[in-house]
Amino acid sequence: MKQLVTLHVNGEDMELAVAPHHTLLEVLREEAGLTGTKHGCELGECGLCTVIVDGLPQFSCLTLAVEAQGRAIRTVEGIARGGALHPLQQAYVETGASQCGYCSPGMLMSALALLESNEAPTRDEVREALAGNLCRCTGYLAIIDAVELAAARMRSAA
Repeated sequence: MKQLVTLHVNGEDMELAVAPHHTLLEVLREEAGLTGTKHGCELGECGLCTVIVDGLPQFSCLTLAVEAQGRAIRTVEGIARGGALHPLQQAYVETGASQCGYCSPGMLMSALALLESNEAPTRDEVREALAGNLCRCTGYLAIIDAVELAAARMRSAA
């Protein structure tokens, strides 16, 4: 039996009828139409499904949608504002951090959570923040470079 939940996603409330056993990943993609969050291992090991919940990166495949009711959820669709790329997205483009792009949403969300809590992370802190996200294409160096570039730009803009 489905139950009504109100999810606060990317600044907007969404009232959805969800099965109590459905994960936040399933509900975001299949009920809310936010397909930027990707299916991966569904075991919390790859990071493809990372979203930000109440300011912290979280694997949406390990979170029941009913557990997310009343919490602030951000997905990759909520990063850009007014048609302009976020500095992190722009840095991704410029450094070639995205190759196939499948891991990019999860990586972006983990990196964004870091940058919102630490305006000047060290390279080791960036590595640690991204440690739960797997990428098969890039070798991670361009991704780390993109996060550092975004951090620098965000500091200078502040």
